[in-house]
Amino acid sequence: MADGQKTTTGFNPLMVLVWAWVGLPFAYGVYELVQKVTQLFGG
Repeated sequence: MADGQKTTTGFNPLMVLVWAWVGLPFAYGVYELVQKVTQLFGG
């Protein structure tokens, strides 16, 4: 490992917040898309 580099392992609350900030709206959008496609092609 080079000098000055730091590796972090384990739980990082900021990364959890960032993933939730991006992932939750994305998952909701996919859910809505599936509902719309089902309505469009399913009847």
